[in-house]
Amino acid sequence: MITEKPLFIERLRKLMPDALDFQAFSKIIHEKPVNAIRCNTIKMEPSELKKKLEEKGWVIRQPFSGFPEVMIVESELEPGALGSSREHVLGYYYVQEVSSMLPVLALLPKPGELVLDLCASPGSKTTQMSARMENKGTIIANDKELGRITILATNLERCGCTNIVVTRHDGVILCEKLKKLGYKFDKILLDVPCSGEGTTRSSPKTFIIWNPKMIEKMSRLQRKLASSALPLLKEGGEVIYSTCTYAPEENERNVSFLVDNFNLEVQEITLPLKTRPGITEWHGEKFNPEVRKACRIYPQDNNTEGFFVAKLKKPLEKYNEQFKN
Repeated sequence: MITEKPLFIERLRKLMPDALDFQAFSKIIHEKPVNAIRCNTIKMEPSELKKKLEEKGWVIRQPFSGFPEVMIVESELEPGALGSSREHVLGYYYVQEVSSMLPVLALLPKPGELVLDLCASPGSKTTQMSARMENKGTIIANDKELGRITILATNLERCGCTNIVVTRHDGVILCEKLKKLGYKFDKILLDVPCSGEGTTRSSPKTFIIWNPKMIEKMSRLQRKLASSALPLLKEGGEVIYSTCTYAPEENERNVSFLVDNFNLEVQEITLPLKTRPGITEWHGEKFNPEVRKACRIYPQDNNTEGFFVAKLKKPLEKYNEQFKN
């Protein structure tokens, strides 16, 4: 059971009031996550990678028929084997937790589009988008810290991603610069920094560093980043807002703010695993009812880490005029 933070327990119990549900959650968050990888289709087809890995004696499962690039390695591997294999070094696959793949599976960027990845490092979703775009079009991949940029650049090179421009800026400042230059993006990925409540399986230290003040701090930062990026979205463009936390202050509250203050619609999302709807009230604060269309991912539902994904769309001006009339 969770014993590290009583307030953490209290908050999560409110999110999962069913006793058996919370018991299942409490158990699984102390278990190691499954070994998940994503085939890098820039360099290799999933069927070919599966064959190569099976020749090594690895047992590979592809859980989603519509997304064969998503793979689970069910074999017991030596420590570090996933990251040190020849196939990984050559960029044939990326080690990536399944729930981390969901924002891009919801956004589905297409070849030729212009995409902004505002908080890109270490590059898991950036490389995933580049693969889906077949290296066609352009992704502006930004991060703030030099060390994180170095990791991002290394992963982009290893995966053979050539349609990416890497920038090092504070996210808000970058958006202001892009706005002055007249940039408009087809799609924007806002996989924003968060309190990380959903990563306890792979990062148990989250229990130790968690505190409610961090949640409020992150919520303000996330809202600031999103508010800066959204004016860069084209009419008809789509944006994904995602976090790896359960905190409604960082999730539904922010999505509700964006819907209420920008010309945006919350879109229904179809993901290849079990999701729960966004919540519309938390600690007496009511959110826009449209946030129910967002997706909450809990570890006990899919044997993954926890995540939150919301898809927003800027309607076409013609639609706006028709709606007004």
